[in-house]
Amino acid sequence: MNVARGNGYRIAENARLDARNTFGVRATASMLVEATDAAALPELFGYAMLRDASTLVLGGGSNLLLAGDPPGAVLALDTRRIDMVEDDGTRAIVRADAGVGWHDFVLWTLGHGLAGLENLALIPGTVGAAPIQNIGAYGVEACEHVHAVEAFDRDGGGFVRLAAADCAFAYRDSLFKHVPDRYVVSAVEFSLSRTFQPRLGYAGIEDELRAMGVDGSPRAAQVAEAVIRIRRRKLPDPAVVGNAGSFFKNPIVPAAQAEALLAAHPALPMFRGADADSRKLSAAWLIDRCGWKGHRDGDAGVSAEHALVLVNHGQASGLELLALARRIAESVQLRFGVAIEPEPRIIGATW
Repeated sequence: MNVARGNGYRIAENARLDARNTFGVRATASMLVEATDAAALPELFGYAMLRDASTLVLGGGSNLLLAGDPPGAVLALDTRRIDMVEDDGTRAIVRADAGVGWHDFVLWTLGHGLAGLENLALIPGTVGAAPIQNIGAYGVEACEHVHAVEAFDRDGGGFVRLAAADCAFAYRDSLFKHVPDRYVVSAVEFSLSRTFQPRLGYAGIEDELRAMGVDGSPRAAQVAEAVIRIRRRKLPDPAVVGNAGSFFKNPIVPAAQAEALLAAHPALPMFRGADADSRKLSAAWLIDRCGWKGHRDGDAGVSAEHALVLVNHGQASGLELLALARRIAESVQLRFGVAIEPEPRIIGATW
């Protein structure tokens, strides 16, 4: 593997990506560019290898299925700075580089007395990926606290700062997913409060807090600890068995369709959608009822603990995992008339 270095970056040819995706599937990048300084991006995208071809921007590889080798170069931002931009004693603006680990960032905010991200503890990946996917868990989405996103605009050739209102945030969606080859997120600013308002409506959090001996009003750090404990019980550790967390989005359907499903399946979990005319259904429940939990095709399988999680038991390829995911989606469509879609970005194939 040949390696070249420049000011704020290094370039490697024929770089293995097995350890750079949490599924642990085998893949190779013809060119891997690691930027240790976002200021190097204009120079890097001046090179034909990045300027004239599709470039996969790789964070922690936790929201990715490599069903084949990336067709172009791979860019990884290894930038790790966190700064307090503003703090009036009530609310603070915190800026974190794209390469900061998301869970490390959540712990940093809690350690500095800032609340808002505690329900998002232990989500794998990086800060830079958070607004792209609009990550969410336990009743909270990242977009609720994103103040602005800094990014390199490949079309314009310079850096831009997008206010949260300009990022087209939606459920597991954003502007950045719709134009994946335009923006390279370099940093994110978050608006966080010094007054903690717990969000405990999601099933399981209050029970976990009681099991921890926490009664009354919990602290933000205690809610984070409860979320961490729940996630560790429910979701396999990617360091032990390859996975990308929840593989499928919860489907959003018209309210009339949801009510008809509920009448036929009274135990189906259901939540309000983006408006009064839509409902969000539990993909895990639908998949579980189709009998997939714990299923295994060779080394490609479904977690025995959580039906939303596809796992690589060792040597599964990305294509084998994708084939299993398609079979799962087809069975849900056939039985319930509901389409489910993957959360991870799929490289080397289409859904």
